[in-house]
Amino acid sequence: MRGYGHDLEGIVDAALTLLDEYGLPDLSMRKLATHLGVQPSALYWHVANKQTLLAAVADRIVAGSGPAAAPAPVTETAWALRAALLRHRDGAEVVVSTAALSLGSGVLEGRLRAAYEAAGSPDPARDATVLAQFLLGHTYLVQQRMQAASIGAYDADPAQVAESTRADFAAGLRALAPGVR
Repeated sequence: MRGYGHDLEGIVDAALTLLDEYGLPDLSMRKLATHLGVQPSALYWHVANKQTLLAAVADRIVAGSGPAAAPAPVTETAWALRAALLRHRDGAEVVVSTAALSLGSGVLEGRLRAAYEAAGSPDPARDATVLAQFLLGHTYLVQQRMQAASIGAYDADPAQVAESTRADFAAGLRALAPGVR
């Protein structure tokens, strides 16, 4: 398995490498197995199917937002999650597809819920769900623009797209977390 362990962690590491290199449309179980130097059937000892693999990848992407020991303020948590999603090509799409199918650990909403609870929100679960939807939708849009810019279909420098949308994200946070800093 070319530098990767023979366990779920190693498979997720390899899947993230392929995701960053080729993007979600080209991340297949067959390509992953070839990358690892194994037969595709060997992957199914560790994951039931591609969606299960993507759920593990989504959890790893979200874990990149930092440790979840103590809840950070809502806006700080949201910015950290946005950064984690943007760190990986198609990161938002992987996480949103996993969330849409109720797969994965739900750590993204869990972190937001904990932040809202610490801020004294009267309905932290609802607030977390709404902010998660905004966060995922916004970041997905940003990543789509970055992809389009990389092939000349969007008039911007791909590296500057995320930075140029920071003000929009900040405005959304102010609208969804009024008085919460």
